[in-house]
Amino acid sequence: MLSKRAYNFNAGPAALPLTVLERAQAEFVEFRESGMSIMEMSHRGAIYESVHNEAQERLLSLLGNPQGYKVLFIQGGASTQFAMVPMNFISAGQVGSYVMTGSWADKALKEAKLAGGGHVAASSEDKKFLAIPELGSIKAADNAAYLHVTSNETIEGTQYAEYPDAGSIPLIADMSSDILSRSFDINKFGLIYAGAQKNLGPSGVTVVIAKEELISSSPANIPTILRYDTHYKNNSLYNTPPSFSVYMVNEVLKWIEEQGGLAGTEAKNRDKAGLLYDYIDGSDGFYRGVAEEGSRSIMNVTFRMQSEELEKQFIKASEAEGFVGLKGHRSVGGLRASIYNAVPHESVKALADFMKHFQQTQG
Repeated sequence: MLSKRAYNFNAGPAALPLTVLERAQAEFVEFRESGMSIMEMSHRGAIYESVHNEAQERLLSLLGNPQGYKVLFIQGGASTQFAMVPMNFISAGQVGSYVMTGSWADKALKEAKLAGGGHVAASSEDKKFLAIPELGSIKAADNAAYLHVTSNETIEGTQYAEYPDAGSIPLIADMSSDILSRSFDINKFGLIYAGAQKNLGPSGVTVVIAKEELISSSPANIPTILRYDTHYKNNSLYNTPPSFSVYMVNEVLKWIEEQGGLAGTEAKNRDKAGLLYDYIDGSDGFYRGVAEEGSRSIMNVTFRMQSEELEKQFIKASEAEGFVGLKGHRSVGGLRASIYNAVPHESVKALADFMKHFQQTQG
């Protein structure tokens, strides 16, 4: 029998929809009357390939079936994409232009510097990365191969409200922590990548959505497995894919369809985020939002209290009540509630109620 579900606010790996977990449980030992789990099957077999292709098609469908785009399933997380992007796209005499918005943008930029050249197109470091730079301040280098943005910074709790126009160069985005959390126009982007373990499924697979013209040919002097065209030409089956993770992504995508697609998930996410931000802003300073208001993330709500000691008391008391993952990232401290797609409204309401009770008893 299922024990009481935790109030899971982990930053990643993160909450998965209960209905998806239950479906996976029912199919775990035997998938489609094959006598095998999907984890035991050949990735060259018809059953697995049907799931693989279905997940690709379903993802593009949720994005409006854009023409000329291909979905890839790659391993290594966003960290590998930090390196693959510059290795595949920066030619001699070029740089990658990056908007510096925090910890994850910084990691991406460092890989570009190793792989050929990184340029800072704009930065919010002067605001301690607690805001997204004004779009008008973002200037790609004249010799930029692309403009790179980090859509949502999980540590600082900031998110682009709108995306910049990259002009004639490709706009590339790390959407690991907010992909499919809201509606957006994919046609603005040359390439998007996202580790699955926040909004798409379990860890183990990274989704890349790219214009085919960008990934159909890669430099011949980089390792085969790090070339986008290797994965493109082999339908992401060049090497053994993380088959169970891809299966889970497909199930999560089905669940998103059941929520009303991106419009449905966006409405739910904005409602959840509003519940927390409204309470934080109305707490007379007992709780204090970290990110600037116009840059606040609807995925990662970061906040502080009047002292670190009080924050420690909050964490201890919250854990005793079944709340998980509310401690801020070790690099910045404070508190953070990660409220990805699969975190139910009931969990967020329970957190708001707990915050109110804690204030009443400690304030």
